[in-house]
Amino acid sequence: MRPEGRGEYDSLYFTYPQFKAPAAGAPRGTDAPVIIVGAGPVGMTAALTLAAEGVRCLLVEAKGTFNDGSRAICVSRSSYHILARIGAVAPFLREGLPWTMGRTLYRGQQILEFQMPDGPDDRFRPMYNLQQQYIEAFLWDAVAANPLIETRWQTRVTAVEDQSDGVTVTLSDPHGDTRVSAPWLLAADGARSAIRGMRGLRLKGENYEGRYVIADVRMAHDYPTIRRALFDPACRPGGTVLIHRQPKDIWRIDYQLGDGESAEEAVREDVVRASVSAVLAEIGHTGASELEWWSVYSANTLALDDYRDGRVFFIGDSAHIVPIFGVRGLNNGLADAQNIGWKLGRVVTGRAGEGLLDSYTPERRGATLDVFANAQKSTRFMTPPTAGWRLMRDAALSLALTQDWAGQLANPRQMTPYTYADSPAVVPGADGFGPAAALGAMLPDAADGDGFLTERLGPGFTLLCFGPALDVAHPDLTVLSLPPGAAAAKRLGAADGAALLIRPDLHIGARWSAPTPEAVLAAIATILSAKAA
Repeated sequence: MRPEGRGEYDSLYFTYPQFKAPAAGAPRGTDAPVIIVGAGPVGMTAALTLAAEGVRCLLVEAKGTFNDGSRAICVSRSSYHILARIGAVAPFLREGLPWTMGRTLYRGQQILEFQMPDGPDDRFRPMYNLQQQYIEAFLWDAVAANPLIETRWQTRVTAVEDQSDGVTVTLSDPHGDTRVSAPWLLAADGARSAIRGMRGLRLKGENYEGRYVIADVRMAHDYPTIRRALFDPACRPGGTVLIHRQPKDIWRIDYQLGDGESAEEAVREDVVRASVSAVLAEIGHTGASELEWWSVYSANTLALDDYRDGRVFFIGDSAHIVPIFGVRGLNNGLADAQNIGWKLGRVVTGRAGEGLLDSYTPERRGATLDVFANAQKSTRFMTPPTAGWRLMRDAALSLALTQDWAGQLANPRQMTPYTYADSPAVVPGADGFGPAAALGAMLPDAADGDGFLTERLGPGFTLLCFGPALDVAHPDLTVLSLPPGAAAAKRLGAADGAALLIRPDLHIGARWSAPTPEAVLAAIATILSAKAA
């Protein structure tokens, strides 16, 4: 929503492009092997991942521009690695506001200051703030420049039919309907997924009572880029407020609605203005400010039972909805896109068997359930569901006024990428590595000469040899030799002569204390033919 007198896309700081539907006489068919429904951040990341694998796709989007408002704003270190792998990270580094710390206050008194892990071995900062419009715009620049991706705006999918070797979809644009077929379909069409509805599927899980208004405000305010959480502040007694700085002098304010406040009343412009003004007074801002945009949301932990339905795969919010408090919605979706992208890319190009696709749901639904486990804790703390939970939460906050350890209970962050320890697409092997090199874990970065280890990895699998390079050849494998005492060896706890097989998504696929060429080739073959039990 925007202030009265301004249009839906009349922004104070961002110019929304308007994309035309396909021309009346333009060809409507496609021979792309993959159709992606939804050109938000997740759909575009999937398209770019497939393109990096040499696979063409048709990307369709019902709207004619990007999503409005800041929406998802916190982009994690692991997501920046994904963006780097698809060649799109440069503008994100240029415009995103990095941050490493957060502060939590209870009734105006600070009870927690946390630092996220960060150091000279890390190529990217733990978190960056960037409005979703810019996220979509930067990804779109990469999509538009890629000849393997065809995009059709103002085009809806109105029907999906299964075929023996793929799916046929009906595409509707302002000039009529067209039926097109493809072997595979990725549904990236969001929380209200039309594809999910057409397949007769529904999300399952918990809905929470807590509701929040999110508001974007433009103001010149010199507070650093950190995450601020206010519990029981004077401006919202009994509630919670979150505050984030964004580029272009835009500040994101999330404030909890009270038990007696209706969402309909809360989103009235005069009510939003009064609520925002009270928050700004709370943080000591007395200068000018302009209301840019606002919306309302509730916290949910919902997911499909299976992220695959035949030849249709669900990614991002079409597969799962998570609360914002652990900032894992967007980041979880980008990981979905990368995961299915490198796997489907190898299947389409004949480099892997279709069994590899069976590992998508175990890995990514497992990651979602891990997010749920952490998000439920933070959600119950941020928005207590019962009087009993509120009593315990408030007792913990009161204790934190005098006991530092209690303040940690107010820290909802769990930003470690999920470890695919039980996946069929990892190969159990040697122990003897440090905890950072757990099987299935995402490879931590390390300083490497004038750059970083992740900048040297190949586009497919990479064998990291901690010592002389192993003489092994595979068309999808890059072999790197790291000298004894290298920063990566220290960080990973790798002994001389050991080796790690890194998958295309930077997760550790296999480990050896004394590798052989035969063992490495067998591990790659096992991963590429992985089939869930």
